[in-house]
Amino acid sequence: MQEKFARESYTEMNELVLPNDTNTFGNLMGGRLLYWMDICSAMAAQKHCNNQVVTVSVDNVSFKRSIKLGEVVTIQAQVTRAFNTSVEVRMEIFAQNLPQGTKVKSNEAYYTFVSIDEEGKPKPIPALISETDTEKILFEEAQQRRELRLLLAGKLKPENATKIKNLVKLFAPKDPA
Repeated sequence: MQEKFARESYTEMNELVLPNDTNTFGNLMGGRLLYWMDICSAMAAQKHCNNQVVTVSVDNVSFKRSIKLGEVVTIQAQVTRAFNTSVEVRMEIFAQNLPQGTKVKSNEAYYTFVSIDEEGKPKPIPALISETDTEKILFEEAQQRRELRLLLAGKLKPENATKIKNLVKLFAPKDPA
């Protein structure tokens, strides 16, 4: 299976925030943003996998700034690492006020997808090639994020979390003796 460059998965999506997308305060509803993020990141994952994917994990999504009615939401997604059958996708979300000419980062998140075959079973995917310094850093950090996700899901034992060993020790139960 041929390796693929991280840049090949880059996907950008724009959405105009309309009244139906907002709450009573005129802010974009969080659920609508998560929906758009899922679509954009799934497209990036599919570009890398050349296959259908399903969302298996949504990492911490913090809302740094409200996105207002009439602003344009720009979601930029790119695969940071490919594992055997899964990929991690990083997203940055920006809010643009076109009349004012402003663009502000409002969110950042990581989603994980699994490539599946016609029967819904996990399917192997191409390895990822990181080129830029940022891509290389995100690639290395992805292993730590993966271990943390698996640990929190109960799918990895603390003693097997080699990349986040020091973090695991911080939260391990203390010996009362």
